[in-house]
Amino acid sequence: MSYPVNIAVDCMGGDDDASFVLPGLLLSLKKYPNIKLQLYGDEEIIRSRISKYRALERVSQIIHCDTYVKMDEKPSVAIKNGRGKSSIWVAIEALKQGNADFMISAGNTGALMAMATLILKTISKIQRPAIAAIWPTIDGETIVLDIGATIGFNKKQLIDFSILGASMAQVILDVKQPTLSLLNIGEEEIKGLDEIKSSHEMLKSTDYFFRYKGFIEGNQIGRGFSDVVVTDGFTGNIALKTAEGTASQISQYFKDSINRSIMAKIGYIFAANAFRSLKEKMNPSRLNGGIFLGLNGIVIKSHGKTDPVGFSSAIDLGIDMHNAALIDKIKSNIKLTEKEVNID
Repeated sequence: MSYPVNIAVDCMGGDDDASFVLPGLLLSLKKYPNIKLQLYGDEEIIRSRISKYRALERVSQIIHCDTYVKMDEKPSVAIKNGRGKSSIWVAIEALKQGNADFMISAGNTGALMAMATLILKTISKIQRPAIAAIWPTIDGETIVLDIGATIGFNKKQLIDFSILGASMAQVILDVKQPTLSLLNIGEEEIKGLDEIKSSHEMLKSTDYFFRYKGFIEGNQIGRGFSDVVVTDGFTGNIALKTAEGTASQISQYFKDSINRSIMAKIGYIFAANAFRSLKEKMNPSRLNGGIFLGLNGIVIKSHGKTDPVGFSSAIDLGIDMHNAALIDKIKSNIKLTEKEVNID
């Protein structure tokens, strides 16, 4: 990265008093010395914290905001109380005005999505935005969306999500023609809700810039069956949280097994490298960060319970999306798709 990337950062969002934000930004600065940071939030709090990180001070501009969105605040209340003055709102406004290349927050997901949609608007022809995440698999990585932006869906939205997810796969996974599947309760065409079956029929009967492979079940996501897996936000969020919980459960099993006997501890010593590799693959911080796809701007949502490494990983995602001109890629693919199919 030879030119500056300007990042708008909501410094008030996240659990544990958002203590991971500045240390995470410092890690990113070491990887990307040319980044420029706009830090939005309570100026007094930010200045008291950033004084420990002189390197950050030199590349940061602090923008005071009168209020911030609480983690348990309803989106409607957050908009009413924070319109024009909360750290999330003002940071997104900077993105809209072209003063930032992307915006990141570890705050309230619902409020962040509501404000981002209200301010940035969706890209033409896209009905609703989606949250996309990079999901680790046996063979590499898969993009899964929606993981929490939508409750309820229709055929148009699933087709939109397919275009958005496949566009992201092209720039992130470096795949010219990504493979794509719909998450369903079975692989058979007779299974699933009517809207899913209708989307399936449209996807398999039309030529797209991606290759549709059909239905996929939840246990196939981690096998890397497709580059992109599309579902609605309710189902996707449950799948994501279940996977996170399972990874944590397996990790605890290993810890308990190792501490069970002297022989187990000795065995761990000989297999330490293998266990370290497994721990790294299962580390949620490595692939932290969801991107709000379908908006006229790049908005990154970091996990609210992450650590500095995880927050820095979310910054990496935003930088990759910006450098790859993701928004232009999506718009180009929408035009390409319009020539092949009418989904209005």
